[in-house]
Amino acid sequence: MQPILYDVIVIGSGPAGENGAAAAATFGKRVAMVEKAAVVGGASVNTGTVPSKTLRETALAISGLRARDLYGVDLSIRREATIADFMFHEKRVKADERLRVTRTLARHNVTLYQGMASFIDPHTVRVVSTLNPDNPMAPGTSPEAKAGVPNEVVLRAKTILIATGSSPVRPATFPFEHPRVHDSDEILEIDRLPKTLAVVGAGVVGSEYACTFAALGVKVWIIDGRDELLPMLDAEVSKALEAAMRETLGITFLWNRKVTACDAPAEGDVTLTIDDDPKQKLAVEGVLVAAGRSSNTQTLNLEAAGLVPGTRGLLVVDQHYRTSVPHIYAAGDVIGYPALASTSMEQARVAMCHACRIGLKTEVSALLPTGIYTIPEASMVGATEEDLKKQGVDYVVGRATYAQSSRGEIIGDQIGFLKLIFARDDMKLIGVHVMGEHASELVHIGVIAMQTGSTVELFNRVCFNFPTLGDMYKSAAYDAVLTLKNEAEATASTNPEKM
Repeated sequence: MQPILYDVIVIGSGPAGENGAAAAATFGKRVAMVEKAAVVGGASVNTGTVPSKTLRETALAISGLRARDLYGVDLSIRREATIADFMFHEKRVKADERLRVTRTLARHNVTLYQGMASFIDPHTVRVVSTLNPDNPMAPGTSPEAKAGVPNEVVLRAKTILIATGSSPVRPATFPFEHPRVHDSDEILEIDRLPKTLAVVGAGVVGSEYACTFAALGVKVWIIDGRDELLPMLDAEVSKALEAAMRETLGITFLWNRKVTACDAPAEGDVTLTIDDDPKQKLAVEGVLVAAGRSSNTQTLNLEAAGLVPGTRGLLVVDQHYRTSVPHIYAAGDVIGYPALASTSMEQARVAMCHACRIGLKTEVSALLPTGIYTIPEASMVGATEEDLKKQGVDYVVGRATYAQSSRGEIIGDQIGFLKLIFARDDMKLIGVHVMGEHASELVHIGVIAMQTGSTVELFNRVCFNFPTLGDMYKSAAYDAVLTLKNEAEATASTNPEKM
C-alpha cells in the first residue's frame, strides 16, 4: 500500500496532540492526526479534566452548597436531582469542547484520520479504522476519506509526535464488569446516583470525585494506603483540605488501609474487605477505583519504531521531548508526571518547535501550577514549607484568609486562605498555596510574580481592584513583612548589645 506523505504525524487528539498539531501546522508543516476514538479531545475533553470539573460545578449548583454558605439557608434547585439533571451540563460542555477541537484542527488544515495507529517502521504508521467498517476514515475529515479509501491507510512522515494519553489502572481485586464498580472513566456513565460510595484512592482524581458526589448528598468513604491527603501539597493546606472535606461534606477517610477483596453480587450492596480482616467490611451501593493511570502505548507496535516502553507503558524523553528515536517525540500523559492538561500542551509546543527548528519555545517553564478541583479548591506553585525545611532554606511565611477579605465575605467563603512563602535572604516569592473558592485562578498572580523573580516589594507597590480575592496577596505580603519586623524586634529586645 502506497503511504500518504506528511511532514508530521500526531497520534492522539488530547491537549498534547491538539496543540502539537496546531503548532506544527502554524510553522507551515503538512500535518496528519490519528485518533482512535469516534470523537476528538482525548481523555481531557471526554472522560477527565473537562467533564469532571463540569460535574463539580453542577454538583455545587444543584446542591445549593454555595448558597448555604452565603445565605445560611438551603437554596438547592431540588432535593431529588435525577442523573439527567446531573449530567446535562457535562454533556453539553463536552460537545462544545469537541467542536472547538475540531474547528482548531480545521483552521490549521490538519488532516484527521479516525482509526487505530501502529508503527510499521520508525517513519511509517498504519491506521486501521475503529469506526463503521463501511465508512472507515470518517468522510469529511480527510481528502483520502472523501475519495473512498479502504479500511486501512498508511501514513509516512519525517516527524512523529506520540500523544496517546493514559487510561485508568484496573487492579485485579475489583470486578469492573459489574455495573456498580467503576474506574474514573466509566464513572461518568452511571445511570443513577448511589446513596453510598467508596472511593479507593485518595489521589487528585479520587479526591475530586469524592467531593463532587458528597456535595450531592452521597455518603462517601475514601480508602487509601497512605496516611495523609495529597502529600504533594503543603502540609498546612493538606490538613485544612481534609478537615473541610470531613466537616463540610461529611466524607469519611480510612487511612493506612487497603481493599483486599470486593464482593459484588448481582443485587444488593458491593462489599469491600479491608486489610484481609473479615471484621473490617464496608457495604456500599457504588465503588470508584482511582488507582492511577497507565500510558496508552500497548497497541502502537512500538518495537517496530525502535522504542521500548517503561513501567505502565511510559515513554522516556529528553528535554526536547524526543524519545530514544530522535525524530519521534512524545508529550502528555504518555510520558508520565506531571500529567496535567496544561503541561501536556506546553510539552507538545516545545517538541514541535524543536522538531521544526523554531526557537519560539525551547523549554517548559520550571514553574508548573497545580489546580485541584476538590470542594474547596486547592492550588499551588513552587516550594512547600516541607521542601524548604529539607533543603535547609530559610524562609518567611505571610498569610491572608478569605474571612478577612471583603470579597471572601461577599462570596461566603469562611475557611479559605492564601499562603505566600518568601526566601528570607532576599524576600523573593518562592511558594504560593491557596485553598478556597477560585483557588486555581488566584494562584496565577503568584505564578507571574515568581516567573519574573519578584520580591515582596511587588505586592507593596501594586494596586488591586477592591473588593477582590487578588487583594489578599497584598495582605499576605504585609503579614510576611510584619513577621520579619516582629522577629527583629524580639531579637533586639533579647540582645540589647546588638542594637
